[in-house]
Amino acid sequence: MSDDDHEDMTHLRVRIEGFVQAVGFRNHVIEEARRLGLDGWVRNRSDGTVEALVSGETSAVEAFVAACMKGPPGSQVKNVDLFRAEPPEEKGFHRRPSL
Repeated sequence: MSDDDHEDMTHLRVRIEGFVQAVGFRNHVIEEARRLGLDGWVRNRSDGTVEALVSGETSAVEAFVAACMKGPPGSQVKNVDLFRAEPPEEKGFHRRPSL
């Protein structure tokens, strides 16, 4: 891999606020991430938010974030916070236990 290949990779922790639990949000996120070929995980948090770690090509991560902002039918996304992160240790996109 050349240096250029590494520059087009993005790793983000995503925190989604709003009506995002009990509406199929995690399944929506998992389907999108797998469709886009991304690595990472998603989980519900006890404060009512959904948190995800996502890693992959920048354009695919941007599409993932856009899907998080829209959410599945029945959800109401109020805010999405993005934080730089280290890439996940495992490949694929997984559901993690709630925190």
